[in-house]
This record gives sequence, structure tokens and C-alpha cells, in this order.
Amino acid sequence: MSDNQDQQQSVSAAKDVRVQASRWRERRDREDFGSADQAELDAWLAQSPDNMVAYLRVDDAWSRADRLGALRRPTRPVGPERRVLIARIAAALGLAAVLGVVAYSEMDTPVREHTYATAIGSREQIRLADGSEIELNTDTTLRTRITPQERRVWLDRGEAYFNIRHDAAHPFIVMAGTHRVTDLGTKFFVRHDTDRLEVAVMEGSAQVDANGKPGVKPAVLLPGDVVVATANSILETKKSVQDLSDKLGWRQGMLVFHHTTLADAAAEFNRYNREKIVIGDTAIARLTINGTFPSRNVGDFTHLTQEVFGLHVEKQGDIAVLSR
Repeated sequence: MSDNQDQQQSVSAAKDVRVQASRWRERRDREDFGSADQAELDAWLAQSPDNMVAYLRVDDAWSRADRLGALRRPTRPVGPERRVLIARIAAALGLAAVLGVVAYSEMDTPVREHTYATAIGSREQIRLADGSEIELNTDTTLRTRITPQERRVWLDRGEAYFNIRHDAAHPFIVMAGTHRVTDLGTKFFVRHDTDRLEVAVMEGSAQVDANGKPGVKPAVLLPGDVVVATANSILETKKSVQDLSDKLGWRQGMLVFHHTTLADAAAEFNRYNREKIVIGDTAIARLTINGTFPSRNVGDFTHLTQEVFGLHVEKQGDIAVLSR
């Protein structure tokens, strides 16, 4: 979708919200507007900040139109036709204001919402409108919503490194599955697998919580802190600067292993390559390995296992089976 189409959709959505706000403002002036109506209005306002902004603008425009009528000191009561005219004046004034806000937002942030995805073995660097930077690892999908009012991204799967420009008034929030990571002035990385989330802080601090789920205490992370979260728990550990740097070796296209089991090393290589490594013997899966390897070079890794452990490597198409 083009930027122009995005802008047209944003303007159309603003018009729809504006129309609803006008209807609510007119309804609120009716004599039969009661507590049930007020509760319904409150619920609509709470649905989105855009609803609240549109309603306040319409209310202000409506009040200005009423004040204009009062200055003219009408000699007859304001009847239904007159009230409809006032409503139309308010609508016109409010719509102009809302469209002004949308135009400013689109100029400030050309893409309000966007989806980024990397293929297996690929990486991508993103610079957001607020100056923050995100680097995506292999096979990762990230959705962003960056506006003057909100900074929120969804890490649907994969891994990303965040270098966030801090703004206390507009926290940067990463949604990953059932968990939420809130930036408190931070460089951090997040890895989101199917049933597991890992968050580690390099600089600053961040908060990890279960997105409001009761019974799961939020964790505030400082440099070196690592959290591994599942649907029901959050486990916090401490890592050295070197350990965290090694975890980010993928940013230079490298994988760093320290006393890593062969099974875990194979699983890491499989994240970056369509050629997969299969451990054909459970006994060798527990062997440990050390070293730094290009993430896209399966051949060098399997050759090393032959040299160091005396393993047999059998090629089956895009699969390399390791065994005794």
C-alpha cells in the first residue's frame, strides 16, 4: 500500500470518528440524555485516544458556535432547525481541526503503521520517525505504530535489537505474545519464540510484565539483567557484558558458542539457514562446543564436528545428519 493510500485511509478514519463525535455531542444536549447514555459515551471515549481528541474538538467547536449565537442575541428561542444549523457549523469547524491534526501526523510520521519481515538468514535495520532504531534478526516479523501520541510495536516472532530514544511522556512499548516490554531509556534485545520470551538489557532499564495478567509480578531490568518469560512465569538472571555481546553476535553475522550443547548449536544454525542440521544420535546431542562461526556457513560447522568429535555427516538434500 502506498503512502498516499495510507494517508487517504487515515483521513477517512478521522472523518468517521469525527461524525461519531458530532452525534454524541448532539445527543448529549437532549433532555432525555441519562446515566445509561453517559456510560455508553464514556465507553466510546475510552476505546481510543482518537475518540477523545475528536470529541473534545467537536465540543469546543460546538461551544464556540453557541457563543457566536449568544453574541447575536436572538429574539426568539433556538428551535430544532436552528440547533441543526449550529451542529453543522460545529461539525465544519471540528472537521477542519481534525484534518489539520491528521495532516501534521502524516507529515511527521509518513507511515503510521507498518509491517517489517526478514527472511531466513536475513537482517534488516529500521529507523523510526522518532529517531529510535531497531535491527531485525533472521525470520522475524515486527509491526510498528509510531505516532505523536503513541509508540508501540508488536514482535510477532523472531528477534530484534532496540536502541530507543527515550521519551517519558510517550513510553516505547514492545508487545510480544502475552507479554509487554516497556522502555525506560534503553538498549535491549527481545527474542520471541512460540512459547518463550527472552529480554536482555544492555543500557538503561526496561520493565517486563504479563500485560496485566494477575499473579505475575513485573520485572524491572537493569544492564546485564535477562528475563525468560513463559505464559505463567518470569525468571530473571544476570549476565556479563561479554555474554550479552556474544548473544548479539548475529548483528555481525556470527554465532558465538560457549559450552553449548551440539543440539542447541544445531538449533541456532537452523534459524539462519534453509539447510538444516539434524542430530541423528541422542548421545552426541549432549556434546559441548566452543567457538565463533559465520551463521550462514553450515558446511564449516559440520566439518568441525567431524574433525573434533569424529562424527559422520550424511547429506540428504538440504539436511545434514550428524551421527557416530
